[in-house]
Amino acid sequence: MDDLRDPPVDFNTLLLRLYRLAQELPIQYFQDAVLAQIKQVLPFDSSVWGTATATSRGIDIHTVHLHQTSREMLLAYEPLKHLDSAAATVFDKRHVTRVFHTDSWFDGPETRALRDFLHRFGHENIFVAADSNPRTRFVHWVSLFRADKEAHCTEEERLLLAQLTPHVMQALAFNRVVHLGHLEAADKALSPHGCAIADMRGVVYHSDPQFNALVLAEWSDWTGQALPAPLMETALLGVDRFMGRGVVLRVYVEHGLLFLKARARCLADQLNVREWTIARRIAKGESHKEIAQALNRSPATVRNQIQAIYEKLEVGSIARLIEALRWAE
Repeated sequence: MDDLRDPPVDFNTLLLRLYRLAQELPIQYFQDAVLAQIKQVLPFDSSVWGTATATSRGIDIHTVHLHQTSREMLLAYEPLKHLDSAAATVFDKRHVTRVFHTDSWFDGPETRALRDFLHRFGHENIFVAADSNPRTRFVHWVSLFRADKEAHCTEEERLLLAQLTPHVMQALAFNRVVHLGHLEAADKALSPHGCAIADMRGVVYHSDPQFNALVLAEWSDWTGQALPAPLMETALLGVDRFMGRGVVLRVYVEHGLLFLKARARCLADQLNVREWTIARRIAKGESHKEIAQALNRSPATVRNQIQAIYEKLEVGSIARLIEALRWAE
């Protein structure tokens, strides 16, 4: 592998590196690594990369990655965002890349507070590249900031960022799907799971056909744009499993995103907590007497519970029991 710190030879080399990073890097390191690559051809000092919904009061952030800047900056921006006329010119168009010079763009007395904020955090010259959905007003954007007032953004640089941005956003999507694949690799070999990625507001960034089919079977009016409300309520409560009438969904929270897997309900979902405990011990080869001793239950009680488990799972051997349990993992 060549040294990723070396400047890319050309535009194509840079793109190849972005997609390679998407395959190789863990999700928590990917965005910083991509920004480091961009910095080699388009110098900047800090960056904000995220998703949001554009509102009349400014952007409502869904996810955000901060590069060489602090959470304090976001907190300071929140009460001033309604003054950000630069953002307003970007977040209502499908594909746009613009540049701004703080003192030139925000030169009026009504924007003094925002101008002071931008000076404070070194946002003297700004690149913004965004991909918006005009109908939903949902936007994926990258902002690059230069702290030097004289380091103006050139038209050549703007065009370069415009060319890079679709690849940067696609590489991020690939990286998330690769991460989801790592989470689901073992399960895929056992049963047909569907997979999806959403943010903490429920906006769906990726879903495969199996996930879509399972969720539609549970919620026939689902549009695919946002997770169903009952599922989001479960996720926001910190519960990692949702059990519906015909579907079971597991939720993993990673890097500010929801990674989901869905499967159809199976016979093992009928087991209660005690039965699951016993069933797992049976699968490990423990006898009913060993299980009774470990759980401080009478052997007769455990024997009856084992019989109930076999009946619920509709199996007659340990091998079939193990197979039935795997479908519910």
